[in-house]
Amino acid sequence: MDSHLKSEPIADVKGGTLSAGTSSSNSQPVREKGHGPHDRELDQAYWYVQDSSNAVEATSAELRRLRRKIDWWIVPIMFACYTMQFVDKVSLNYAAVMGLNKELELKGNEFTNAATWFFIAFLIAEVPNAIILQRVPVAKWLGANVVLWGIATACTAAAHNYATLLTARIFLGIFEAAIAPCLILISSQWYTKSEAAPRFSIWYAGLGLGQIVGGIVSYGFQQVKNPAFSGWKIMFIVLGLVTVIIGFTTFFFLPDTPMKASFLSESEKVMLLKHVAVNQTGIRNKHYKMSQALEILLDIQLWLMVLLTILISISSGVITTYSATLIRNFGYKPTTAALLNMPSGIVSIASTLIVGYGVRHTSNRWAWIVACCIPGILGGGLMSFATGTKAGQLAGIYLVNSITATLIVIYQWTGSNVAGQTKRVISVALVSGSFSVGNIIGPQTFQAKDAPEFIPAKITVLATQAAAALIAVVLFFYYVWANKRKGGTSTAADIVGLPSAEAERVWEDRTDKQNPTFRYVY
Repeated sequence: MDSHLKSEPIADVKGGTLSAGTSSSNSQPVREKGHGPHDRELDQAYWYVQDSSNAVEATSAELRRLRRKIDWWIVPIMFACYTMQFVDKVSLNYAAVMGLNKELELKGNEFTNAATWFFIAFLIAEVPNAIILQRVPVAKWLGANVVLWGIATACTAAAHNYATLLTARIFLGIFEAAIAPCLILISSQWYTKSEAAPRFSIWYAGLGLGQIVGGIVSYGFQQVKNPAFSGWKIMFIVLGLVTVIIGFTTFFFLPDTPMKASFLSESEKVMLLKHVAVNQTGIRNKHYKMSQALEILLDIQLWLMVLLTILISISSGVITTYSATLIRNFGYKPTTAALLNMPSGIVSIASTLIVGYGVRHTSNRWAWIVACCIPGILGGGLMSFATGTKAGQLAGIYLVNSITATLIVIYQWTGSNVAGQTKRVISVALVSGSFSVGNIIGPQTFQAKDAPEFIPAKITVLATQAAAALIAVVLFFYYVWANKRKGGTSTAADIVGLPSAEAERVWEDRTDKQNPTFRYVY
């Protein structure tokens, strides 16, 4: 469970408890050097607060107003990015029922391979992402990649055979690889651990909206009857242009850190930094530490999180890539299949928002993952064994979509339980890469020889969900054990009122294992 909820007090970097309130007319510089031998060990946010003259205690009402202000500026941009990354990614699913396979003369497993190579490229691109994200402004890197994958989406319209389609999908995978690590790091900068859960859920709900929008878009462009330029080609161009616009908006309007937020006053920036310091995960530190990278190799929680992500993503890979195809194989027309896929989005949105609210108010992340896996298991069972009824098969597909909410819990869990800037950046890239591993395996369970029922793939959905629920329980017991080893339960009060020298430790670039006051949430 979370050790601190709602508005947490934290330690004053100048001595005593941290506070905020009065406004300063001049924005303070973000220092990286010039403060003694341990400059590079302390987060940039520490020096920003040090240079501030704001020292009036922030009330809970002020913090609520500040959260709302941040919510309306930051969350919509992240939501738009995640919506379009999902729509652009699964547009191949909709294009398949719009005639892409026939027009490009795809044979055997070529469509499956095109879907798989997107995730292979996605996985490979996480390696440079893990290095780049500590060196460059995160929001700028996100915006640039959104623009580039929008261009890749639009270029898919130029595909005229398997090779050109594969090329477009590989570039799309390379650029979309930045989305999850960037959004995890950005979200963690602006909110405490408990506050972050519902915000993660809101931007992640873009996945569900993407499913709904994708169905509408596919249905609309299937009405285009132009032999010279097919509806699926127009769809890719339109989606690409929309994504490019969102990318430029992200690049210019999403702040890289709270210290650079033009929409916040000086006092609000300091108030926010003091408020989120309780996370003990930092805001920004460019110093790459090999020791933190090596610590990942022996960190059990991360490898359990990787395994959990792979298991969940195998099922999500099956559903996001093949749901429209499965529904069409029930005997529905392509236009009907596109519309019947839309309720999947409603299930995704509902489960994601419910889980986000639940984690915010009850914590118990492991239990919420198990709760989402249960309908996923039932859905896998219906898909596998209710082969005699369309209604049962459809219900199975819809139920499996409840598992999408588990991924946002995993993302937020990783952002909350990993400290040390180098370790955090590599860890979020590792978990994001695990997502692609699952999505590589998932589509490969759909083999041409198993058509049209694809029973082995459906059984895979059932089995992986059951295994994922078990791993979530194991993680729960691990975190309970890890916290006991650190000596009891930590609360925000543990670091309130510390003298100045000790308070600096809140902003030191230490990992969750190195920091004795860090407590894991579960």
